[in-house]
Amino acid sequence: MNKLQAVYARHAVRHFDGKPISGKEKKELIAFIKQMNKESGLNMQLITNEPKAFGGIKAKICNFTGCVNYLAIIGPKTKDLGEKAGYFGEQVVLKAQQLRINSCWVALTFNRVKNAYKINKGQKLALVVALGYGTTQGHPHKSKNFNDVVIGSHKFPEWFRHGVDLALLAPTGRNQQGFKIKLCHNNRVVISNKSLCKNVDLGIVKYHFELGSKIKVK
Repeated sequence: MNKLQAVYARHAVRHFDGKPISGKEKKELIAFIKQMNKESGLNMQLITNEPKAFGGIKAKICNFTGCVNYLAIIGPKTKDLGEKAGYFGEQVVLKAQQLRINSCWVALTFNRVKNAYKINKGQKLALVVALGYGTTQGHPHKSKNFNDVVIGSHKFPEWFRHGVDLALLAPTGRNQQGFKIKLCHNNRVVISNKSLCKNVDLGIVKYHFELGSKIKVK
């Protein structure tokens, strides 16, 4: 499964079988997380066989079951932490999907577990991603269409349309899809976002657009 296939295959999953990620999959995922941390300056960590984060009332209300693994997205207390968390965290999510590991982005409905992960001085936990082997593969989310998220009505090049198509498959907080994409002079692309988790969602959407268009968004 390549990255594009992972985008189409991956859906939010909240029901897991309770098994820890281990063996070859764990090693590959940890190695990829280290690579992403090196590129981003984040301190993302894979936590396995830890049931407390999703064992409380908040997780139960949001219908999480059997989740004992998660990605803790930790980074410097800077203005761009949310966007970096989304941009690089989504790459870990898609790598997990390539390894047949299911996932769900989680901003609030989990318990912070002391000593489960390390937060260095000047850093904070941005959010987590539930990981594991789902009892189902999830379902496609209801999505807006091209015209709902694109600013302007002129003829758009194919690379731009491919980027928007993948952006529409990006996970966003409460599936709000509050982003807008604009094609400017000299093929410059501007993406803005007004949804609940606007900075995290912006990072995720930017990565999806770049993956589909092969164009870097600044």
